[in-house]
Amino acid sequence: MSKIINKVKEKTSGVRPSAGNADNNDQQHRDSEEQRFGILPHPAKSNNPAELENPQAGAGLNDNLGIQAHHAHGPHIPSRDVANNLEQPASREELRKRGEELNK
Repeated sequence: MSKIINKVKEKTSGVRPSAGNADNNDQQHRDSEEQRFGILPHPAKSNNPAELENPQAGAGLNDNLGIQAHHAHGPHIPSRDVANNLEQPASREELRKRGEELNK
């Protein structure tokens, strides 16, 4: 049975061990394939997870354009020219007609 296993190992590994050193070569082969793990130092200097992030331009709420509207200093009051050029809002009848046209 061990001959069959050795033949399969020879064919899959491509290395043909000598008859006298077959057990020694198998042991060395297993040792060389053994995984090695090491302990690496953690990059943190303290326990604060925010220190691991790189600083970003516009980080936080400043980067989102939708949120920037909440940083306004007051209501926008248009000038008289802009206010006079605005069109009048549609009446209820006009809105109902438009709704019926769109719902056909």
